[in-house]
Amino acid sequence: MQIDIILDVICPWCFIGKRRLERALAQRPDLIVSRSWRAFQLNPEMPSEGFPHELYIAARFGNHGAAERSHAAARAAGRREGIAFAFERIRRTPNTLQAHRLIHLASVEGNADEMVESLFRGYFLEGLDIGDIATLATIAPRAGLDRTMAERYLASQTGIEEVLAEEHRVRRFGIRAVPYFVLQRGYAISGAQEPEMFLPLFDIAAGPGSDTMADKA
Repeated sequence: MQIDIILDVICPWCFIGKRRLERALAQRPDLIVSRSWRAFQLNPEMPSEGFPHELYIAARFGNHGAAERSHAAARAAGRREGIAFAFERIRRTPNTLQAHRLIHLASVEGNADEMVESLFRGYFLEGLDIGDIATLATIAPRAGLDRTMAERYLASQTGIEEVLAEEHRVRRFGIRAVPYFVLQRGYAISGAQEPEMFLPLFDIAAGPGSDTMADKA
């Protein structure tokens, strides 16, 4: 079964949604699943060098109380998924184009799942600037990529057109918020839903004619 996950790596609910999808898949161990990570930039107009996080939060939420309530909700949900969000460590809100390019490279190398996880952890747990090429190059080996290769790739123009085209396709289909999950046969789930919401769609999408591990045995 194919699952396309549309996300941005500075979205805390995308991180939570990833964990919940993984818990749902653990309840269907017979499924053969291929995951593809699709680019979506929450802030496509963000300067390439990013923006001070404190100013970004003020502009987005309008007041400190609203920001704290939003962070508290994400922290509470994150704890249930084993994620210890450290929003206080984030100093810069990045432009995520470079991070999506790194995911694109990792997809070619077969390491996309590991790269998405590494980017989430780097940003939300360590407060790393995942819009900075040098920082991304240090993250790349965590997902099994060669650091020098990753740095050269990010310093080039390779992959930019592909990532932007992918995001254009996503938006053309009317997707305006993430996370968003598209299952085989076109079934979709919007938001960081609990694992139980995935299970009936797994069963429908992986119906007669779909390969499972049992079928391959």
